[in-house]
Amino acid sequence: MSLVINHNLMAMNAARNLSSAYGDLAVSTRRLSSGLRIGTAADDAAGLAIRELMRADIATLNQGIRNANDAISMIQTADGALSIIDEKLIRMKELAEQAATGTYTSSQRLIIDSEYQAMASEITRIAMATDFNGIHLLNGNLSSTNHDGSGLNPTGQLKVHFGTGNDSNEDYYYVNIGNATASAFGLGLAAGGNTAGNSISTQELAQNALDAIQQAIISKDKIRAALGALQNRLENTISNLQIQSENLQSAESRISDVDVATEMTEFVRNQILTQSAVAMLAQANSLPKMAMQLIGG
Repeated sequence: MSLVINHNLMAMNAARNLSSAYGDLAVSTRRLSSGLRIGTAADDAAGLAIRELMRADIATLNQGIRNANDAISMIQTADGALSIIDEKLIRMKELAEQAATGTYTSSQRLIIDSEYQAMASEITRIAMATDFNGIHLLNGNLSSTNHDGSGLNPTGQLKVHFGTGNDSNEDYYYVNIGNATASAFGLGLAAGGNTAGNSISTQELAQNALDAIQQAIISKDKIRAALGALQNRLENTISNLQIQSENLQSAESRISDVDVATEMTEFVRNQILTQSAVAMLAQANSLPKMAMQLIGG
């Protein structure tokens, strides 16, 4: 290479290598400081697209887990209220058994019936008052097998969504809770005068009420059994969702996160190259002085 003064090609070459090494050093610094291998689309365009889809699914799965846990809390609320109703039904059957015997007078049966009616009213009060986040659970609002979520206030059975899509076989359950009021069970004066369990004011009515209360207990147990089965399904669903989220997070990490050991090796390499390029650029910038020595000589 000739010794010239119009162009310092050595310095240009050193400057280009310095720019490249310094750029790589900046990338390594960004990756190590952020913990991400893919910080911009330029790092890995396809990887970025896959990562963002995975991140969306991970966030959705985690929210689905929270949705399922909320549904379990709702079911437990309903089941707890039904356990109290169970106690009232047992007491009503005890009262009916008491009034069915012939050793009490009509006045005494009326007294027994007053407590019977109070129990029926309490069952209805519990059923009407039991709610979860403002959603009434036992008053019959969730007893319909149809669901309509097109309005601001959904109607019919409750829909619990936990999946990442909208496939009914995979992504949501329906919660159907029967009516647990006394009238729905056919008990108490609110059930009407023709029902067997409306009163125990006479010996015959009390005897008929025993079968009606038995059927009410069975109806209540069916509601609780359905809720228990659904709670078990939701608990299994949560376990499955947690496994999906964990594995998807692992896959997303392999695509997106930086391997610190490997990247630190690159960082040291780029750091050395940058320092070497700076030193050589300084040397290249001093070479034209040799020409001045010849001119001066």
